[in-house]
Amino acid sequence: MTTSIRNITKHREQRYSYGLTLLREEMEKKYPMPKEEDVGKKVVLKGEGINLAFGGLQALMDINFELKEGELLAIIGPNGAGKTCLLNVVSGFYRAQEGEIYYRDRKITHMSSHGIAELGLCRTFQNIALYTGLTVIENLMAARHPHIKYNFLSGMLYFPWASDEEVRQRAICEDIVDFLEMDAVRNHVVGSLAYGLRKRTELGRALALEPRILLLDEPMAGMNRDEKEDMARFILDIYEFLKIPVVLIEHDMGVVMDVADRIMVFDFGKQIAEGTPDEITVNPKVISAYLGTEYAGV
Repeated sequence: MTTSIRNITKHREQRYSYGLTLLREEMEKKYPMPKEEDVGKKVVLKGEGINLAFGGLQALMDINFELKEGELLAIIGPNGAGKTCLLNVVSGFYRAQEGEIYYRDRKITHMSSHGIAELGLCRTFQNIALYTGLTVIENLMAARHPHIKYNFLSGMLYFPWASDEEVRQRAICEDIVDFLEMDAVRNHVVGSLAYGLRKRTELGRALALEPRILLLDEPMAGMNRDEKEDMARFILDIYEFLKIPVVLIEHDMGVVMDVADRIMVFDFGKQIAEGTPDEITVNPKVISAYLGTEYAGV
């Protein structure tokens, strides 16, 4: 049974002033925040004619999509519909047999996954992919690697500028920990943490990479109601304070209908619908394939 948290997140008090300030300052040094006139209009990520097959299994069939500046795009559908496959293609973990991916008019179809991450397309994973032997803060510091300005030698010899840079990078990670309300476990080994805290750590690691687009693959899967409310609040605060477009895969329709600007629906590798939450809830194809009558016309 899907846990509905409709309307809870939109009635929360804003709290993102505590945490993420250092991260935002770092991001603004490298590229400006989006202009108001571009929000909802300028395309920042686009896929054209994406086809992906594993042997005789067609995972994605002629998928076309656009993500616009300042948009939170949700992707929903039954298990095995191809949602994660699309994120894997976008982030470079899979190579589509046909089609192209464009990031801010730059073709990234054949780029490496680490090259795509360095451009600012940062993601979380459906199955948690953390360094379980490291602490929370160490996992976040590992994600800061592309932004650290000292090299191996200067770090090993601990030159003053390397020490200063280490302090600055750690302050940014501590800022993220504060935002995610993980102060009490910042120095705990990730492998010893509860599932919900691991999910938060993975979100923090994606933030530490300074994302320009955030790709979230079922960030609330397996969580209870309170944990989902917290995660939804974090995602919305990131979206509003850092002005980052978000692609969200999620099965909890209460969350999706509450936070998404636009929804894409997949079924058996095909895109069967696209529209606002209100449009999706009355779409007969979506009701038949996925929603059922519980959310029809909500």
